[in-house]
Amino acid sequence: MKWSFWIELYIRTHCVARGLRPLTLVAYEKTLKQFHEWVQVKFRDRPPDEITTRDVLAYVQHLREVRDNGASAVNRAVVVLRRFYSAMVAMGYLEPSANPLAVFPSIKAVPRKLPIALSQEQVSRLLAEPRADTVIGLRDRALLALLYGTGIRASECASLRNSHVDLKQLAITVRGKGGHERVIPLNPRLAELLDAYVQARGQAHPSAPFFRSRFGRLLSRGSVYDRVRTWGQRSRIGVRLSPHRMRHTFATHLVRAGVGLVTIRDLLGHRLITSTQIYLHVTADDLRAAAVKHPISRLLDTIRTIISPGPLPFQKVRPVCSTG
Repeated sequence: MKWSFWIELYIRTHCVARGLRPLTLVAYEKTLKQFHEWVQVKFRDRPPDEITTRDVLAYVQHLREVRDNGASAVNRAVVVLRRFYSAMVAMGYLEPSANPLAVFPSIKAVPRKLPIALSQEQVSRLLAEPRADTVIGLRDRALLALLYGTGIRASECASLRNSHVDLKQLAITVRGKGGHERVIPLNPRLAELLDAYVQARGQAHPSAPFFRSRFGRLLSRGSVYDRVRTWGQRSRIGVRLSPHRMRHTFATHLVRAGVGLVTIRDLLGHRLITSTQIYLHVTADDLRAAAVKHPISRLLDTIRTIISPGPLPFQKVRPVCSTG
């Protein structure tokens, strides 16, 4: 009973007060319930205020060896448990000395992978795939173009309302992480695609969802993922596609176009510039182009004109100096 009470208290009181998104609340609750299930099996449902640092270490080992979780999943579990117990201390349900995560060893940071972005040719093939002679085809083409043209997240795309899309002022308003709103300008050609979808779909109430299913209901976040994945497969672009990869592509193409990192940060809705700095990476093509431009080409051309043609000995024999 105490576990369920503490988890409910943490999620519905502490996390809600922090303004966390519903998806984050679900993820935190799932992580805590998985830990509780492990405690039930391992320690016969030991109460949460009797968990020790050694118990959490054993759970980390269980995640790695039994559940075969990667470093990211293990780190997430430790972070959630650390925040859970810190909240219990802050709310007065646990003594600071009884916090099992107070002296927990730090987990090695997960190496950050460079994002994989589509090429312009791949994006062109993707956007050309949905048919323009049906409402669903126009909707999906507009959805794909919006993800690529603005870099918004899948959840931000799914929560768009008609009042958030201003095709006259060429801007959309999205609510990002932490409930922060930002206004993103629209490319005129992108606005034309959105307008074509609106004309085919028909006018709707300002509070109604902008992207709707064939039955007129809200196109959920999961549906956005499904449509992107489906069109990625149909267009045969050769990579597994997701809304987040479209977001990476948006940022990467802006970097290559010379757009400043601060501007890209504001468009993506990042709070810290460090989150945007990952887009400073260079691709293999960029490296190859830099190697071609290196001045060594001109230097070697000059040397080639100096070297006399014809066969050369393997090695010149040095004259032997006599000692007299």
